[in-house]
Amino acid sequence: QVQLVESGGGSVQAGGSLRLSCAASGITFNRYCMAWFRQAPDKERELVARIATKGNTGYAESVKGRFTISQDNAKSTVYLQMNSLKPEDTATYYCAADSAFCGLSPAGFDYWGQGTQVTVSS
Repeated sequence: QVQLVESGGGSVQAGGSLRLSCAASGITFNRYCMAWFRQAPDKERELVARIATKGNTGYAESVKGRFTISQDNAKSTVYLQMNSLKPEDTATYYCAADSAFCGLSPAGFDYWGQGTQVTVSS
């Protein structure tokens, strides 16, 4: 079965960095758009970053210049490097895989990880 397993979350002070990892299994990794979403309490889930099958990347405006998405096809793993973290980045971060459109909406994604918590204190 398909599994997306996130790791790397934690607590950090503002200005710090974290690197999230998402290891995928059960899918042909290089045929999927991979993305990171986040959801804060009482807020909707939002796209943070995505990387298409050809390597094109896209970011939410709020994280541009601070976050970088990358992937290692040999390891079937996608990463999210988060620098200059802010308290407003605090959320549960989810890895997701989409076989088709690589869009902005979480509804379009086929598979999800269980989430990893990121907490940024001021």
